[in-house]
Amino acid sequence: MTPEDRFPGPELPHSGPHPHQDLDVLPYGSYYEPNPPQEYRGSPGDYAGEQAGGQDATYSGYGGARFLEQHWPVAGHPMPEPGSQPVFHASQPLDDALGAPRPAAETPAAEDPPTIELGPPITEDNPYAGYQQQPAGDPGPVGPLYVVGDVHGYLDELFAALHQQGLIDADGHWAAGRSRVWFLGDFTDRGPDGIGVIDLVMQLAAEAAAAGGYCRALMGNHELLFLGAHRYGDEPVQSTAGTASFRAAWLLNGGQQHDLERLQGHHISWLSRLPAMALEDGHLLLHSDTTAYLEFGNSIDEVNDAVHDLLADEGADEWWDAFRRFTKRFAFRGAGGPMAAGELLSTYGGHRVVHGHSPIPYLTGEANNDSGERPYVPGPYIYADELAVAMDGGVTMEGRLLVSRLPVD
Repeated sequence: MTPEDRFPGPELPHSGPHPHQDLDVLPYGSYYEPNPPQEYRGSPGDYAGEQAGGQDATYSGYGGARFLEQHWPVAGHPMPEPGSQPVFHASQPLDDALGAPRPAAETPAAEDPPTIELGPPITEDNPYAGYQQQPAGDPGPVGPLYVVGDVHGYLDELFAALHQQGLIDADGHWAAGRSRVWFLGDFTDRGPDGIGVIDLVMQLAAEAAAAGGYCRALMGNHELLFLGAHRYGDEPVQSTAGTASFRAAWLLNGGQQHDLERLQGHHISWLSRLPAMALEDGHLLLHSDTTAYLEFGNSIDEVNDAVHDLLADEGADEWWDAFRRFTKRFAFRGAGGPMAAGELLSTYGGHRVVHGHSPIPYLTGEANNDSGERPYVPGPYIYADELAVAMDGGVTMEGRLLVSRLPVD
């Protein structure tokens, strides 16, 4: 009997087809991050070495990986009564502009996803602008901390997962009091209602602040791609492999035309100010499993300011370069993974990296099997000698949209 037999997850509503998910690609191939040297051994004086006690920090192929086989009910939040699970149906059909899925490139290439600071949008037409500030007076103790993996436009599944954790009520409103929630990015593309997802997160940010909690978000590489498609369209950009455009790359990676048509000023303002990274309760929150953040600064504030400045002032080529860097992945997988995770932690703080971006079935290798069965994703995936937690449950490939309370162990 598997953990899923003992603790079955909620039956997810289907808001549209869930095609097999390709990894993000640029027009000329998939982008992986080369792992650090395979001969790395933990040693006193570096973070991963200290965690490994000076011993070999790569005692398994995935650096001591394991699933958190989580029981979906979470202490502190009552479960809905049987039969009360809300089912929400997205109004927009999936518009697959690309037809059949493209095969992922076989060989690793050069580089790759994105973000910047959350706060009230600066435009007048944001319906939630008046509710973003924390209540005055002593706020009291903080509530529990949750993270949400990649959503990719699957609004129905997001409603169900948040309701299952007691974070929203049956009508989709904040029900978690002083709880803290961080979305790890990638709201749009591939699924049927990316704008609906953004609207929900903005609404919950306002409602959570009014209740003394907060709901915040990181910008994923798909937000950077989405904004680039809106701002630069078919304008040529200089890719490392030739000339490309944001719109072409956006369509190649599951961009939905109806999302672009519904994008408004307050969405753009809000998305453009999301942070690239954050530190909460010793957890270094990132969208992408890459060390490219180190190329933008030596502190969290420096990285967030650099990305914010780039999105505010720079041109298409600079945007494209940032997208390319942040679409890199797999830095924490394999023999050099603990060293890569440790380098980020020693630079930015925290004791564990929590990220989205790379679907768990790809990290475990299960995505490469041809069984046709639903991927096995019982919960967050802990790996790199327990220095990293993956939260992209592969909702776009019939996995799960993960919402988990931290710490996960």
